[in-house]
Amino acid sequence: MRSIGLHHVTAIAGPARRNLDFYTRTLGLRLVKKTVNFDDPGTYHFYFGDAAGSPGSILTFFPWESAGIGRAGVGETQETAFRIPEAAVSYWTERLVTAGLSPDLPEKRFGETVIAFKDSDGMRIALVGVPGIEAEPAWGGGEVPEAHAIRGMHSVTLLLKEAGATADILTDVFGFEEAGREGTRIRYRAPGVAVGGIVDIREAGGFLSGRQGRGSVHHIAFRAADDAAQAEMVEKLTARHGRHVTEQRDRNYFRSVYFREPGGVLFEIATDDPGFAVDEAPEHLGEALKLPAQYEAHRAEIERVLPQVA
Repeated sequence: MRSIGLHHVTAIAGPARRNLDFYTRTLGLRLVKKTVNFDDPGTYHFYFGDAAGSPGSILTFFPWESAGIGRAGVGETQETAFRIPEAAVSYWTERLVTAGLSPDLPEKRFGETVIAFKDSDGMRIALVGVPGIEAEPAWGGGEVPEAHAIRGMHSVTLLLKEAGATADILTDVFGFEEAGREGTRIRYRAPGVAVGGIVDIREAGGFLSGRQGRGSVHHIAFRAADDAAQAEMVEKLTARHGRHVTEQRDRNYFRSVYFREPGGVLFEIATDDPGFAVDEAPEHLGEALKLPAQYEAHRAEIERVLPQVA
């Protein structure tokens, strides 16, 4: 039993309203779940993704109104990239410029055109033009026409001191394979996985360590089909790679375990089930504030504390 790519990426943002507007309006993603941080119910946990909230399409945020800005550096996820149709590169370049985001000039990586930029909190995002994905389903309910819309996650880029021990976990535990090298970038790909199937590692030697804050990625999650697949991965991590892995935690929409990979990035393994439609009908995803059962009795107090975003 092996991972089938990335499940989601979770990052830290500033003001909730700004974060919500950027990802639903500017990038055109669907808000598929509006809940709270399980460890800090005074802040939201937003999940953005495709129409169904499919694993591999999800970017989530903890938006803290007064969060200090993070510092980019070694031991963190440097960039989160999404897939767009190759023909949509010009549309997105113009859209990002019009939004005042000053994207980098398009560049080629492994034969694909990449537009890199920073979101409203300074988080590094990229859009990757992928040929032949025009017919894939996309969320067309926002301000981005369906023809140009994002088609799930493309990849994450890890900035590490060295790649070796992390690469061993990607290949042995999660089933990725080395797929190429360009400069300091080493690409690992999950065979046969289109959405969320790529992890790039950039080796950065003696650079400063990153410091988490607004604009930083908190952790990245890999998919496990079910509890049995997750348990097999945990066994490999402990027995073969000497990693300490947490107990399983129920996150309502998936069940998770966590560990630090050798380069310092927090990794999660999340089950595909039960998914985001467990407490909302698919056509109404993200519309209501959903609380974990332990906080439901405190709903009125929590709603008073949370910033107004509607």
